[in-house]
Amino acid sequence: QVQFVESGGGLVQPGGSLRLSCAASGFTFSSRAMGWYRQTPGKERELVAAITTAGTPANYLDSVKDRFTISRDNAENTMTLQMNSLKPEDSAMYYCNTFYRPGFGYGYWGQGTRVTVSA
Repeated sequence: QVQFVESGGGLVQPGGSLRLSCAASGFTFSSRAMGWYRQTPGKERELVAAITTAGTPANYLDSVKDRFTISRDNAENTMTLQMNSLKPEDSAMYYCNTFYRPGFGYGYWGQGTRVTVSA
């Protein structure tokens, strides 16, 4: 069964940092490009950053470039998102999933991890 478990969110002040983690299972993690997504109420889920199967970061959202860093560990089936210089507009629920056909077309999404940036 496909599973995504996100963790590491929390409340942080503007300018602070958080490190999100994703544990994936139920599929061949190393053969899938992956991505971090985020969603706020009333808005579509958007791709924040993606990473190739080999671990090369790609497709950073313009607003997070130079502040966020995506990485993965294929041996552990995990992925991280290091978020620095956080801004209030980064507040959202963050999810990890595959880059191509997220959810495998069946709506497989984790519970997400909430990030709140506020003074």
